[in-house]
Amino acid sequence: MKALRTPDHHFDNIPDYPFPPNYMTVGDNLRLHYVDYGPKDGRVVIMMHGEPSWSFLYRHMIKNVAAAGFRVLAPDLIGFGKSDKPSQTSDYTYTRHVGWMTDWFKHVDVKDAVLFCQDWGGLLGLRLVTAFPDRFAGVIAANTFLPTGDRDPGEAFKKWQLFSQTVPEFPVGGIIRGATEKPLGAGVEAAYNAPYPDESYKAGARIFPSLVPTSPDMDGAADNRAAWKVLSKFDKPFLTAFSDKDPITKGGDKGFQKLVAGCAGQPHQLVKGGGHFLQEDVHQELSEIIVDFCAAL
Repeated sequence: MKALRTPDHHFDNIPDYPFPPNYMTVGDNLRLHYVDYGPKDGRVVIMMHGEPSWSFLYRHMIKNVAAAGFRVLAPDLIGFGKSDKPSQTSDYTYTRHVGWMTDWFKHVDVKDAVLFCQDWGGLLGLRLVTAFPDRFAGVIAANTFLPTGDRDPGEAFKKWQLFSQTVPEFPVGGIIRGATEKPLGAGVEAAYNAPYPDESYKAGARIFPSLVPTSPDMDGAADNRAAWKVLSKFDKPFLTAFSDKDPITKGGDKGFQKLVAGCAGQPHQLVKGGGHFLQEDVHQELSEIIVDFCAAL
């Protein structure tokens, strides 16, 4: 497996991202980057990003939650951000991603953690929760799902899949801009493009939508069905905080609320004014939701 590594100077002018880098090696000898910010003795809050963003998406929330006394861990998935980027789309599978993030999770060796997950952050983060339920104290799910391929993903997702596989140049920053409700601000779109010096670095970002299980026999579908058996019995606090303007995951919060034991009695929220990347649009509201959730544990 040939992996590309974005030169450090591409990250020289990233706005509002003062976090020192942390690196470790996951399977296939790939370097994975993650943020580790806040008091080391604080409860751990894991923030997991999705497609095609990186930990930069959480920059405001990392600072806010750390300031409240919590230790925030925010990894860059392999293929994204400051992590290594295997060069071939065939290098990426759902199962491999789960394995890479499992290696990372074992490395950080945390307990009583809270997971905040969005987009692919849920497809991978919830697999960590179901593999290591004793290491989590609770979950906040936002604009995400854990698909088994048994249901039609909807027209909006199908159009996104087709776009991702056919567009000649994969416009990472433009995708983020198009899925937020507020202007990104100076330098932000460039920060989302920074991990990708050219198209050869985008194999992971481009293939990710096609890795989502949309039929029962796809890679990851059977494992997700098994994971749901664990997740349905997960009785620790599980909160949904979806946004009101995301056509991709709309209604997914109701599925969690119906199926996950820990959703009972939680103050679930539909956060107003947020697009798919609600961390850009409503980061202050989400920060407060996380802090209040942790305070109630």
